[in-house]
Amino acid sequence: MKCIASAFVISIALAFAAMAEDVSTTDTNSVPLKKIAVMEATNHYNEKVIVSGKIAEVNVRPSVVILNFEKAYPDSPFSAVVFAKATNKFGALTNLEGKDVEVSGMIKTYHGKPEIVLSNATQLTIVTNQAKP
Repeated sequence: MKCIASAFVISIALAFAAMAEDVSTTDTNSVPLKKIAVMEATNHYNEKVIVSGKIAEVNVRPSVVILNFEKAYPDSPFSAVVFAKATNKFGALTNLEGKDVEVSGMIKTYHGKPEIVLSNATQLTIVTNQAKP
């Protein structure tokens, strides 16, 4: 009986060790996201990427904030969307107008145009331009 109990404990320990290895392997071997320009977004639907561009317009509505890239609505080729339940995670989104940013996430289509829904502040980075020597 002792032998069976010991074998059971060892098998449980090995199972947990295998799960721990799977988790660490996933974290350390993850492939970095591909960086693309705003105009390339239509070629990457249903892909998780980083989109780089300039915020041309910040459109604040009661249930959503829309960050229009490169041109104001309706001519914007790409948008990042923050729903009201997540806006408190981002600070003053209106301050982003005119700034170069990178947004990461899954590109989806909304009314025939590409967008990424932002739910976490880690998905948005302001790109600071280095001074040229």
